[in-house]
Amino acid sequence: MKFRKLIPVVFSVLFLMSFGIPKTLDKKVDKEVKDVFDITSYNFTNVEVSSNINSQLPSSITNENFFQITAKGAVLGYVYLDKAASKTAQFDYLVIFDKDLKIASTKVLVYREEYGGEIGSRRWLSQFTGKSNKDSLDDIAAISGATISVRSMKSAMSDILESVGILHNKKII
Repeated sequence: MKFRKLIPVVFSVLFLMSFGIPKTLDKKVDKEVKDVFDITSYNFTNVEVSSNINSQLPSSITNENFFQITAKGAVLGYVYLDKAASKTAQFDYLVIFDKDLKIASTKVLVYREEYGGEIGSRRWLSQFTGKSNKDSLDDIAAISGATISVRSMKSAMSDILESVGILHNKKII
């Protein structure tokens, strides 16, 4: 009986690892996807983007950082993983889009600085929820002591929103 409950977890982890998500992040990504869509199992599918179209995107889309999420044959949304600059290092972040290409969730997965880690708070990140490529990010609040990280995250989010809009207009997603 316990083995049956582990099967979806094992398959989810195997899917994450087989598509290039770093092992150090796969459990965090898996948990967030399951929480956002309230599911126990799902599949990732690579989104193939030609180099010609990729050159037109503000964010680089690869088969290691952008995936379609499906469950029971239905598209639930998309996952995007990337890094953004902080003062002296980079932080890893995750963006989950719903099937309508609106942000369902954002999460800072790994923050490597002593200061500015406040951008990882759910409260601050929730400002991005519901945003699409048609929305401005001018209303995203600043955080004292995290100016560089906030600007970097806002810029990164603006770039992926624009990229997702372009991919949608070109009927890739």
